[in-house]
Parts: sequence; C-alpha cells; structure tokens
Amino acid sequence: MKKVKWGILSTASIAKSVLIPAIKRAENAEGVAIASRGERVHRAAAECGIPVAYESYDALLQDANIDAVYIPLPNHLHKEWVIKAAEHGKHVLCEKPVALSSEEALEMVRVCKEQKVVFMEAFMYQFHPQYKRVQELMASGEIGDIKLVKGSFSFFMENREGNIRMNKEMGGGSLFDVGSYCVHAIRSILNAEPVQVYAQAQLDLETKVDTSAYVSMDFENGIKATFDCSFDMLMRNELEIIGTQGAIKLPHAYRPDINDGIGEIIIQTNESTRIEKMAGDIYKAEVEHISAAILQGTEPVYPGAESVKNMKVLQACLESIETGEVVQVK
Repeated sequence: MKKVKWGILSTASIAKSVLIPAIKRAENAEGVAIASRGERVHRAAAECGIPVAYESYDALLQDANIDAVYIPLPNHLHKEWVIKAAEHGKHVLCEKPVALSSEEALEMVRVCKEQKVVFMEAFMYQFHPQYKRVQELMASGEIGDIKLVKGSFSFFMENREGNIRMNKEMGGGSLFDVGSYCVHAIRSILNAEPVQVYAQAQLDLETKVDTSAYVSMDFENGIKATFDCSFDMLMRNELEIIGTQGAIKLPHAYRPDINDGIGEIIIQTNESTRIEKMAGDIYKAEVEHISAAILQGTEPVYPGAESVKNMKVLQACLESIETGEVVQVK
C-alpha cells in the first residue's frame, strides 16, 4: 500500500505523545521527518523513531520527500505555517483552533485551494465510531424531534505560568482550547449553523484570557444549544442531545482516548435507558482519513470551509463576551 510521507512541524508534546505514534499505527502513513529550532529536535527524532531531523521549519518544507505536514504549533502561528506549507506543495493537518479569526482561516483555505493541497483541522474526536452511531440514532427518530444540545469540556489546568493557553496574543483561553470542540460537535451533530450567540466568561485578572466561558446558541433550524468550557473545573468532556421523546448522552464525547478508546452512548427514553459501548482509535483514524484523501485526491470529511464557519462562531462568542450582548454570526 502506498503511504503518505509525513513531516512534523514542532516537537510539541501532542506530536510526540499522540500524533507520531498514530502515524506509526496508520496503514497508509509514514513519519519521515520532524523539525524544530535547535538541538532538541535531534533528541525528539531519536525518541520518536523519526529518521530525519531539521533545525528549522523551512528546511523541512523544502524536503521534496515529504507529502504532508502536521502543524501543532501555537495558535497564532497556524496561519503563517499552513500557508508556507501549502506554498511548498505540502498537504496540511493543523491543530485546532485553525486560526485566530475567520478572516485568517479564509485566507488559509484560499491558499490551500490555489495550491491544490488537502487541508484539514485536527478535530480527531469526530472519527470515533460513536458519532456515526449517534447520527443513526437521531435519524431513527427514537428520541423524537431534537430540541436542545448541550456540551461541556473542561479540565483543571495546573502550572499556568508561562503556559501558552494563558497568553491572549497567542490565541489562549478556554474558548479556543476546548470550547472549539463543543462548537464543532454541536454544529456537526445538527448539520446546521447558529444564527446568534450569547456568551459570558470569567477572565484571568492578569492575562485577560477566558478561563471559563458559558455560551448559548440559537440555530437556523430553531434548535437551541448551550455549552461551557473551562480551565477551572474537573475533567468533563460531555455531549447531550435532547429530543421530545428521549435523550442521547456521550460522557466521553471529545476524549474517548483517555477512556481506553471506549465511547459510551446512553440512550434514555420514557420507557427505558440503555448503554451502548464501542471502541475506536481516534488519532489513527484521523491520520488514515486525511492520508486517504491525499492519496485519492478527495476532500476530507471536515474541509477548510467548515473550519471557517467554526471560527465565525468562536469569533462571535468572543465579541459577545466583550460587549455583553447577543451577537449575530456572520
């Protein structure tokens, strides 16, 4: 089987602990190079079993042997390096949030389209089989007409000093870091777009980033949605879809990988409650999905245009936090 040859831009912990091992597990992908500034990249390459190490991102992009790059850089660097990668003919898997604004995202998508490279934002959780099953359950009518969707994604963040998640200029804050998952999941589950949002937040007194956010969304199809995200609460990664006849709950909605890859779907109706469990390797599935799109010349399940829409919602949430008003999603 032909394999996509991947380069990694950065020695970020998510790359070393999660994505590079997933590339190794994938049947249609191969990790061939890693880049970072300075000598540490050689240690990372040895630790991860990557044959080639570059001491600059530009050097990696100039390697004609590399087909695609994974970008886990800080949020404010996504636009620059996605565009540079595309201009070097490299396909791109970029960590979320894809940019700092919808305008940045739109420019990134435009360049990738012009350069004819595949571009996908790394919302890995969507590749767990529990989501296909949820869509089947919703389509079956078992829980009736959907009225409300609720999401939560939080964790208590230790050692905040110097953490890029606490740097406003670098795209920090709970809304971008974990709230982006909630926005993506709710939009994807409903296959619809919110028309307006109202958001409140608790801001760090020193850095002014949102350490917790609480958001209400009104959708074009009349459905309501709410979500909360936080750096100040216990670990929760939940999604609930509530209908006229029942509800579907996912207690491991965004990080089933930390539950040994096991997703759980709790289906509750007036008559009964049952639990369905299923296993999935979300990072491997993500790598295999985009690699297949690259090899086959097809569009990924979550194309760049959807990333732009997601950023528009996040941008509206930030505006609502700043103004204290309901904001239309444009």
